[in-house]
Amino acid sequence: MIDIKYRDPSCRGRGGILHLPHGDVEIPAFMPVGTNGTVKAVKHDSVADMGYTLILGNTYHLYLRPGMEVIKAAGGLHEFSGWKHNILTDSGGFQVFSLAPFRKIREEGVRFRSHIDGAYHEFTPEKVVEIQETLGSDIQMALDICTEPGISHKDALKALEITTRWASRAKKRWENCRDDYEGKLFGIIQGNFYEDLRKRSAEEILELDTPGIAIGGLSVGESPQMFRDYLHYTSQFLPEDKPRYVMGIGTPDYMLEAVEAGIDMFDCVYPTRIARNGTCFTLDGNLALKNEQFRLDQQPIEPSCTCPVCQQYSRSYLRHLFKAKEILGPMLVTEHNLHFLYQFMAEVRLSLKEGRFLQYKKSFLDRFSKRTF
Repeated sequence: MIDIKYRDPSCRGRGGILHLPHGDVEIPAFMPVGTNGTVKAVKHDSVADMGYTLILGNTYHLYLRPGMEVIKAAGGLHEFSGWKHNILTDSGGFQVFSLAPFRKIREEGVRFRSHIDGAYHEFTPEKVVEIQETLGSDIQMALDICTEPGISHKDALKALEITTRWASRAKKRWENCRDDYEGKLFGIIQGNFYEDLRKRSAEEILELDTPGIAIGGLSVGESPQMFRDYLHYTSQFLPEDKPRYVMGIGTPDYMLEAVEAGIDMFDCVYPTRIARNGTCFTLDGNLALKNEQFRLDQQPIEPSCTCPVCQQYSRSYLRHLFKAKEILGPMLVTEHNLHFLYQFMAEVRLSLKEGRFLQYKKSFLDRFSKRTF
């Protein structure tokens, strides 16, 4: 499933190719999030033209709307949405985690209320595999329990134990998928912010020998230092011969930290979400287009950027679109942000190949900041 082509000798960073049913993916790779079968505010063709060949779909949201009957009738999510490349779908575990007042976790699975109409539904590990098989996911995630920072060791251990048992059940069901389904199952490491539990979860999930491994339960509200500490601590247990995925990170600083730790894949709604509010990535940090200082600014968003948006439109014009509430504004900034991240990851891969990743990381972060101006 994975070919590692090069490694940076100064860290755990690595690069290569991920082989998936709908084509190869260069890694390390950022994956745009397409919650409802679409990356918000941008056409599939535009996403593919940037170079992306792997995006995310959301099992929880697609299950509720339009529902499995609709997607099955179309022949799967690829056919339904018109996306010709790879799709990773999450298990719905994070969405259930975020709906804490409306769900009940049991050994069998999790019962939850729909955020759409309040109706009750149940996800079991087996059902989640079946949903993702129907979707035709190229990568599917096992159902897990994501926990928030600050819970007790006892509660974190209980969640870990259920996650392991659910992963085992998911693996058994995945092994009995229909013959023409080629999607790969990833197990998810949990353990909250306890080193002994992280180590135990890693050992138990790796014992199941799923095709890929994800680190879950990070970027869920903890401090940046805690994120870094537990990312590097957990990643040391990951095998060399499997794809490694950290869920839910999408800022350049966190992505660079993940690459240094040897992570191959990551995703987040952050780049497209901030775009819809008029915030753009630049090499000098995030730029908030709605600010008055850009009213007469005839520069592109990022002068060195080669994306179609920066080649054609000024900050002044884009600011006007947002102030006038024109839908074109979010569309254009979304395209820029995704293009920026794709080029960023291409530079990351080149720095790994040339054995200078740590220098690249330092020089990039010395210029880039998460402060908005």
